[in-house]
Amino acid sequence: METKLERIAEIARNRPEEVFTALIHHINKDMLINCHYELDADKAAGVDGVTKKEYEKNLVENIENLIDRMKSKSYRPKPVKRVYIEKLSGGKRPLGIPAYEDKLVQKAVAKILNAIYEEDFLEFSFGFRPERSCHDALRMVNDICNRDKINYVLDTDIKGFFDNVDHEWLMKFLGHRINDPNMLRLIARFLKSGIMEDGQKQKTEKGTPQGGVCSPVLANIYLHYGVDIWFDRKISKQLRGESYMVRYADDIIFCFEHEYDAQRFKEELTERLDKFELELSKEKTSLVKLEDDEDGNDSGKYDRTFDFLGFTNYMGKCRDGIKRHKVKTSSKRFNRSVRRCKEWIKANRTLPVEEFMKELNRKLVGTYNYFGVSGNSRSLSSLYYRVRRLVFKWLNRRSQRKSFNWGKFQKFLSKFKLKRPRIKVDIFKSGTGSCYLSKG
Repeated sequence: METKLERIAEIARNRPEEVFTALIHHINKDMLINCHYELDADKAAGVDGVTKKEYEKNLVENIENLIDRMKSKSYRPKPVKRVYIEKLSGGKRPLGIPAYEDKLVQKAVAKILNAIYEEDFLEFSFGFRPERSCHDALRMVNDICNRDKINYVLDTDIKGFFDNVDHEWLMKFLGHRINDPNMLRLIARFLKSGIMEDGQKQKTEKGTPQGGVCSPVLANIYLHYGVDIWFDRKISKQLRGESYMVRYADDIIFCFEHEYDAQRFKEELTERLDKFELELSKEKTSLVKLEDDEDGNDSGKYDRTFDFLGFTNYMGKCRDGIKRHKVKTSSKRFNRSVRRCKEWIKANRTLPVEEFMKELNRKLVGTYNYFGVSGNSRSLSSLYYRVRRLVFKWLNRRSQRKSFNWGKFQKFLSKFKLKRPRIKVDIFKSGTGSCYLSKG
């Protein structure tokens, strides 16, 4: 199967105008079995309640039955189960959980779409792409912001992007590269499969649910044609000065040399998104000036920081006195990390001590690995000391009688160590891709 996908990628790479007319036959028994073993067993079940473990009991028979229904065009995806998770800004974010069988088919579709579109996506696009990470996007942001001519950053937020993807436009975008009616019909059925919430089915006239296996690549395709190509091939050539963009899924920043270009572009971006049924959030979209004027006349006119991928980005002085781009954990993400640790410690403080500390360290290491980037040691240290105090507080509440004072707690930590943070990622070092220069 990998050889076939490589062949699709090779054709897409060597023939940029190629339109694929026969793709659906690649979704066969072998591919679906491979997809089954790649899917996470710990994910929540969809509306039918079927888990990976249950589906696996009659795996071959289930997949053969699925293939037969796909060939007869009688296969129809089940509605996705609607659940909600907490948002950093407050409120709840809707997620859609497909049925397990639908996850298999979506996984196969995503593989095929990725094979084609990875050859088309531009260098400044990072989200949900193979061998590209949040840290790679941060490296590009660092490279851009340290350029002498870059003075302004437009920090954008597309309101409810995944919920507002226009199906008609998405199918038109897919048509640029795909003219296999069976593949397009299958994708359209996923988009129209509906949502099940509180036992009630709702139609999905727009949107592609967060949580869907092929939603990330569909979102990238939508913004590739809706924003990326437009900015790269048209807008950047019309601006007076240098301009750049960095996109991680629907999280996008645009960087400019001149204030006029930034202001003009914001208006044009608003119109462009409106064409594709999308809208900028006025509250979360802002124009940032990286440094003050020497005379200080613009003091207070612009924000001086912007948040991107959980990090607050700003210009700060290094030891040599030169101003350079820096990052630190954003206050929202920091507070969320502390809150989650507190909730977990409080709920699990009665576990055996060794098990308690092992599991807590595992959670901390995951946070450290993401936020352990160059220059962020202060935020990481603050998190460590906050968590250490929480451990002392809640372990002392395991019973009515206090377990230990601070001195005894220090001895406890010498035996059951709490993991300290380390810088793991150098964002000053070039990663995947190179800084993409748009000609101004």
